[in-house]
Amino acid sequence: MTSTLRITRRAADRLRSGHLWVYRSDIEHTDDALEPGALVTIADNRKIPLGTALYSTTSQIAARLVSRTPALTRQQYLADLRSRIQTALQLRRELAPLTPDNNAHRLIFAEADNLPGIIADRYNDLVILQLLSQGTAQDDVREVIVETLRAHLAPENQPLTIWERPDPRIRELEHLRAPAPGALFTNAPAEPPTTTTFTLNGLQFHYDAFAGQKTGAFLDQRLNYAAAARHVLASGRTGRALDICTYQGGFALHLARVCSEVTGLDQSRSALEAAERNLNLNSGLRTTVDWVEADAFALLRAFDDALRSMTHSLEVYARGPLPIELGAFDAIVLDPPAFAKSKRATEGALRGYKELNLRAIRLLAPGGTLITCSCSHHVSLADFTEIVGAAAADAGRRVQLLETRAAAPDHPQVLTLPETGYLKCLICRVD
Repeated sequence: MTSTLRITRRAADRLRSGHLWVYRSDIEHTDDALEPGALVTIADNRKIPLGTALYSTTSQIAARLVSRTPALTRQQYLADLRSRIQTALQLRRELAPLTPDNNAHRLIFAEADNLPGIIADRYNDLVILQLLSQGTAQDDVREVIVETLRAHLAPENQPLTIWERPDPRIRELEHLRAPAPGALFTNAPAEPPTTTTFTLNGLQFHYDAFAGQKTGAFLDQRLNYAAAARHVLASGRTGRALDICTYQGGFALHLARVCSEVTGLDQSRSALEAAERNLNLNSGLRTTVDWVEADAFALLRAFDDALRSMTHSLEVYARGPLPIELGAFDAIVLDPPAFAKSKRATEGALRGYKELNLRAIRLLAPGGTLITCSCSHHVSLADFTEIVGAAAADAGRRVQLLETRAAAPDHPQVLTLPETGYLKCLICRVD
C-alpha cells in the first residue's frame, strides 16, 4: 500500500487543471517518512485522492504525478511506463521520421510525453538517456526503458547503443549517485561507440555522447535552423551573417548555405572547436565561416559602439584575432542560454534579452533579418515579444514580425504544462 501525501488546495487545483508537479511548499501532511523515489498517493486537503506520484526527498519539485489512479503499485507504474514509451515512439514516427537528411530527434520528452523525469534523444545510432528524478533513476525503470527502446528502434538488430548521461545539476539537486559505467545496451561488435555523425536538414554534425550541454546538441531548433535560412534567402540580403551564442554551429552552418560570410560567436572554446569539426564535415559549403571566442554582451556592445563611432578597436573583447569588419549585418541570430533559471530571475532575464536585441537591431542593415530566441520557460512568449518590441523602439527601427516559432514537434508542448512551451523563436525583418 502506498503512503499518502496531502497537499494544499491551490496545489490540488493545479493538478486538476492538468499540471503534474507538487512543490515542497505545497505539502500539508505526509503519513510517514518516505523513501527517495517512492510512489505516493496524492490527496487534497479534504483527503480526496488525486492520483499517484513519484516522490523526491530533496528536490523543490517534491512529487511528479505519474497516474490519475491512486495507490498505483510499482508493477502498474512500470506497465504504464512501457505503454507510454511506445506511444511516444509512435508519435516520433509520425512527426519526425528518420530520413537520410534527418536522423536525430527527441524520443521521450518527460512531462510532455506523460513520462516525468525521463529524457531520451537519438543521434543516428546512439541514444542518450537522462533520468532526472529519484523515482526514475532506478534499475527497474532503466530496464523497462532500455528493453522498450531496443525492441522498437532495433527490431532487426540495427546498429544501436544506449548510454545514460546524467545531468550534473539535477544529480546534485536530487542527490543521485552516478550511473554504473558502460553502455546500457549495445549491439556493436566491439566496444560500444561514444561518437557518431548525425544529420539535420541535410547537414552533418559530429556527436560525442559525453561532451557538450544537455544531451549534447539542441535538437529542438532543427526546424528553426531551416526557417532562418529560408527567410534570409527570401530577404535578398545574403551577405554577412552573425550567429550569437552559436554553440556548435547549428544556425551558422544553416546560414552558410545562403550567405556569403558567416561568423559564429560563443564564449566556450570547446563549443567552437566542435563547430569547426562540424564545418569540416560539410565540405560542400562554399561560404567563408569564422568562429569568435568572446562574451556576447561585451562584443555586441563594443561592436555597436564602434560601428556608430568608427573609432573603437574590437580585438580587446575577443580572445584572439577578430575576423569581423565594421559594417552592418544582413542577418543576426540570437540564441543565448536560458537567462531565467527561476521565476525570481525573470526581471533580470528580460533586461538581458532587451540588451542583446537592442544591439542586434542596431547592427542590422535595412532589410536585414533578425532571428531571436529564448529558451527560458519563465519568460512567456508575450513577454519576450514585448521586450523585442521595446528594443526596436529604443533603436528607432521598424521591425516586422514575420514568423513566431517554437520547438520542433518531437518536443511537443502540452497546453496544461506551460514548462513544455519553453522555446520561443521570432523571425523579424528590420527596416
